[in-house]
Amino acid sequence: MASSIRRRPDKSRRPHSHAPGVACGREPRVALVDQEADVPVSSRDDPVGDRTPRPWASTTARHSDGQLIVIISASVGAGHDGAATEVARRLAAAGYRITRLDFVDLLPARLGRLLRAGYRHMLVVTPAAYQRIHATTERARRPGLVLRALLRSAERRTLRALPPDTCAVVSTYHAASQVLGALRLRGRLTVSALTYLTDFSVHPIWVAPGIDAHMAIHPIPAGQARALGAAVVSVTGPVVNPAFSPGTPAERQAARARFGLPENAPLALLVAGSWGVGSVREAATEILNSGIAVPVVVCGRNQALADRLRNDGIGYAYGWVDDMPGLMRACDVLVQNAGGLTSLEAFASGLPVASYRCIPGHGQTNAAALEEVGLAAWIWAADQLKPVLAELLDGPFGRRQRTEALRLYEAGPGPVNAIASVVANGTVDARPRTSPRLVRRRIRVFAGAVAATVCLGISAGVVEDHLPVHFHSPTKLLEAHHR
Repeated sequence: MASSIRRRPDKSRRPHSHAPGVACGREPRVALVDQEADVPVSSRDDPVGDRTPRPWASTTARHSDGQLIVIISASVGAGHDGAATEVARRLAAAGYRITRLDFVDLLPARLGRLLRAGYRHMLVVTPAAYQRIHATTERARRPGLVLRALLRSAERRTLRALPPDTCAVVSTYHAASQVLGALRLRGRLTVSALTYLTDFSVHPIWVAPGIDAHMAIHPIPAGQARALGAAVVSVTGPVVNPAFSPGTPAERQAARARFGLPENAPLALLVAGSWGVGSVREAATEILNSGIAVPVVVCGRNQALADRLRNDGIGYAYGWVDDMPGLMRACDVLVQNAGGLTSLEAFASGLPVASYRCIPGHGQTNAAALEEVGLAAWIWAADQLKPVLAELLDGPFGRRQRTEALRLYEAGPGPVNAIASVVANGTVDARPRTSPRLVRRRIRVFAGAVAATVCLGISAGVVEDHLPVHFHSPTKLLEAHHR
């Protein structure tokens, strides 16, 4: 059988489709299953003991007899990789073989690592610059010329990295989706490409023309993706490791003893992502001074930050924590600044969540979206910290938030069914079918728009005011919150 990945466009042949349950491409190879796909990540294992199975942790029906799915993530923080790991685990449980790729390594000449370092530098040193870039690219609605050239440079390496018997490619990183969509549009990638939207707010770069299907964790990001022109958007719900679940009182006390935490005091778990970025020292000190809870701070791989916090008088400051399910079970409320994977893990653990001193860009737009749906309170000022945390710890809002968060996991069917449906239905040609007359018309319209822009000094914007609030862009949600 011919390879499902073509290195160059071949207009003489139509992209093929594959019947359900039939291995794609060449004869099955040795399974390339990611070590983290078959079993829960060791650093996330629950050390307390056997747990009661939850609805979203039940065994998935088998969809495949060894078909190969490639998942492309990015080692930019931990959120994209965390989502990819759980999607891979569920697909492997359904019978698929899994190959994992890091988009950072698909960019040539170590550019991926350079860009990752630059992104981290902006978050730490020049957060205002990152906010401007985030807002500007959101208004532009598509990658700029420089970014498009950079992504184009990853196309050949991406094609070469895909095994020839690949049946579908799933992306949990926006730049990877842009590359896959471009390859699909030009007919160079002839298997389906899907995007799993990891956040509650959807930046336009997440929606790439050519992508066959998008999976969202909630109707809010699903609506934003549709408003941006995303194809086939389904709400599949969030994915986290099954070790994250509500604990019993006995498990809570055991976890506190294991971490050396106070036996009875309210504990506020303060997190700052795997990089430990943001105004963490200020937030920890303010929680401590409020007297409402004892701060327990996780700094990720920023051990220097943990050392500084201990010098500041924060008694419970950690670097990287392997047993995050246990630590969440020990605490009473989560305070976060990015709205990423850790928030989803807290929802699954039954912890109420507050967003505070959020990092620029996606940190703020995620906070706005989470508050919009009632899953997290957004604390804007230090004088709001104590009353909001008190309400989350003991008030009706905290109880209501925990109920809504757990319901989030019960509602979604998970991504496996959506991915399996795309694989089973085969691949269609993603290249646009445009008549020459329509092309000429578009050229005339574009030329007229350019002339008007130059003469009048204006740019045509995309009108969003007619959209329901659920479908507004992340920045629109942010502006509504300011008002």
